[in-house]
Amino acid sequence: MAPRILLCGDVLGRLNQLFKRVSSVNKSAGPFDALLCVGQFFPDSPEQLEDFTKYIEGGSHFPLPTYFVGDYGVAAPKLLLQASKDSANQGFKMDGFKVCHNLYWLKGSGKFSLFGLSVAYLSGRKSSSAQQFGTYTEDDVDALRAIAEEPGIVDLFLTNEWPSGVTNRAADSDIPAGLSDAAGGDSTVSELVQEIKPRYHIAGTKGIYYAREPYSNVDAVHVTRFIGLASVGNKDKQKFIHAISPTPASTMSSTEIAMKTTNTTLSPYTYEEKRTSPMDSTKRSSDSISDPQYWRYDVSQKRQKHEAGHGDKLCFKFVSSGSCPRGEKCNFRHDTDAREQCMRGVCFDFLNKGKCERGPDCNFKHSLQDEGGRLPSRRPGSGRSKECWFCLSSPNVESHLIISIGENYYLALAKGPLVEDHVLIIPVEHMPSTLSMSSESEIELSRFQNSLKSYCKSQEKEVIFFEWVSVRGTHANIQAIPIPSSKAIMAEKIFNLAAQKLGFEFVTKKFDSISEGRKFLKAQIDGDSSLFYAQIPGGTILLHHVEEKEKFPAQFGREVLAGLLNMADNADWRNRKHSKDEEMKIVEVFKSRFQEYDPNC
Repeated sequence: MAPRILLCGDVLGRLNQLFKRVSSVNKSAGPFDALLCVGQFFPDSPEQLEDFTKYIEGGSHFPLPTYFVGDYGVAAPKLLLQASKDSANQGFKMDGFKVCHNLYWLKGSGKFSLFGLSVAYLSGRKSSSAQQFGTYTEDDVDALRAIAEEPGIVDLFLTNEWPSGVTNRAADSDIPAGLSDAAGGDSTVSELVQEIKPRYHIAGTKGIYYAREPYSNVDAVHVTRFIGLASVGNKDKQKFIHAISPTPASTMSSTEIAMKTTNTTLSPYTYEEKRTSPMDSTKRSSDSISDPQYWRYDVSQKRQKHEAGHGDKLCFKFVSSGSCPRGEKCNFRHDTDAREQCMRGVCFDFLNKGKCERGPDCNFKHSLQDEGGRLPSRRPGSGRSKECWFCLSSPNVESHLIISIGENYYLALAKGPLVEDHVLIIPVEHMPSTLSMSSESEIELSRFQNSLKSYCKSQEKEVIFFEWVSVRGTHANIQAIPIPSSKAIMAEKIFNLAAQKLGFEFVTKKFDSISEGRKFLKAQIDGDSSLFYAQIPGGTILLHHVEEKEKFPAQFGREVLAGLLNMADNADWRNRKHSKDEEMKIVEVFKSRFQEYDPNC
């Protein structure tokens, strides 16, 4: 049976009015499974807070699961900050942060399954300021662009803002009075809806009810229906509640998916409007469908004809999602290393052009990043880089993180450590991987690894070592992460489960000693391919050769162990950053405990 969903426009804190109407609709056409709210959810003024807070505090109850994206209005920052800090809402929560019983905040952007329906959303409004609540960021937009590349059809797409141009090609008789094509809208939302191609697109904020005729999508067989909803209790008595009962696309046949009604129009977003004069409002349809817009970093066909080749420019589609439907026909560069940088929060403009014109307003980093510090220059043969955080000779080295220095290797605290005592074993020389180091240096590396194993054992822990060896490698480092001994038996299983999700299998080998395992690993390096390996308790080595075009997460090892330790929020090292003073204290505590095991003492 298809789920029954209620859609609502701007609530504006008027929960009593809303649920009076919900109760009436539920009796006549229900029961309904969920309520999805778009537009401003919170009140406009403090005077309206009393009734609203009764629901939040439990005096009144939400009668059915209610989801909202309009995270702005009076009291929104206070209530949502409180919800963000709730331990139950930590980690990756695309299916909604629980605010109270039956109320869920869809934060940022994402996609989740609701009664079998695929629901995507963009929370907040467009703004040039980077507010914590009430506005969406470029990160949120980029995440949706990546979601658009995933297989499957999105059933519902929730936004606060209307897409610009949605009335193009619509029947004039159906367009509400006062609503014109020039009535505004969000161009980013219209770009996203072209890529996501949802079956239903629901929006609020305009205070107008408008159910557009279904329109066909470019490069898709199914149609999209746009529904704009008015605000609760509006003076014009425009419709603010709408009921739908869509069968999930995942359960429909291809024939059912492709069905179109007789009033289906072409996509409003491929419409080119021409006017004979600034005063002439006559529309002339151009049925030419332009090449899909590849956001800010694609160029029109016209520009491609008049400009030089763009092989030096990065493809945003590839960098944001790891794939590009144009493949080898794409005019832009598919750079896996740039993708890794973007995943670490580096500004795409900075990577693509070497500069960013947004300046302090940009939410992204304007330096090359790696877990633990900056990356060196990528110029072939650049050798030891002045910008490399790992090079001891670099002026940028953060020496306060160093724990112990040997002849070939040194030990340092990891930036944003996953757990306490998370350290890195780093070659003194600027080398792309530890497997390309000399055989003589292996003795010292084994001493470091054995000493860390002994140190962790004294604390009833085991240690897992892993290294990501990239053909575009910079300064090598081996991650050393302690885990409780009770969890060690699960390490191999969780690595294998993670590998299955990515579509590969580890080569598994067991060795009696670290040195024997290292000999095996050194024989795997050919200089033309990347690899990931993990040395887990019991002498087992898990190895994966990464194909040239394979999508492999640069932080795979850390993400797997974050899952093993139930620390999903710590998977990103940026969530665990400390101040310099805090780092110095952590290093001193580790040094004092590690001293008796330190091979260089």
